[in-house]
Formats: sequence, structure tokens, C-alpha cells
Amino acid sequence: MVIDETEGGLYYRHHVFCCINERPEGNPRGCCARKGAMGLRNYMKGQAQKLGLDDVRINTAGCLDRCELGPTMVVYPEGIWYRAETREDIDEILNAHLREGGRAVKRLMLGPREDSHTK
Repeated sequence: MVIDETEGGLYYRHHVFCCINERPEGNPRGCCARKGAMGLRNYMKGQAQKLGLDDVRINTAGCLDRCELGPTMVVYPEGIWYRAETREDIDEILNAHLREGGRAVKRLMLGPREDSHTK
């Protein structure tokens, strides 16, 4: 089935899923929660509102299965993965990718096969 997005329009121009998964202490893969993911997600949501990005949805996600690289997030519809560790990283993603027309922030992007299973 092919969905014609022009028929009804997109509800959100971008949808951001921010992992806040928490694994037990000492898990070899780590977890986004212990790397400050919830605070970064909350900051991103607040900044998106301040910037008037009403067509961008910032969501909490469970495990995105890239814990060792966290804190991680994925932006749709592009399917671009990021590692954002600071508020400055979040600001850069908001301004370049989500506000200025979809220019990916290459320095924060995760490759499609970049994870602990390939290292």
C-alpha cells in the first residue's frame, strides 16, 4: 500500500523520537537514561516550543537499541539518527535540521551500522 501524503497532508513535518531507556547499573551496553537523555529530551521539547516549531513533535521513546552510542534520537520522515550529548547539540539539531529546512547535522549523525555489534 502506498500512502499519498499530499491527500491529507502530514500532521507533523518532523517527528523526533528521543530514547530515555534505562538499563540496570553495570549493563555493558549502557543506557541513554544514565547519560542524561530525559533532561535533553525535555530541553529539546521546550526549545522547540519556544522556536514555534508547531509542526515538529518531540517524543519520548523506549529503547532504540543503540544504547552504547547514547543518548540517541531519530528524526522522521528522514530516518536520521543522532547522538546528542549537550544542550548545544540539541540547539544545533533544532536550528539546522528542524528549523532551517532539513539540513542534517553531520557531526552528530550516527551511521546506519554504527553500534557495539560492529565494533
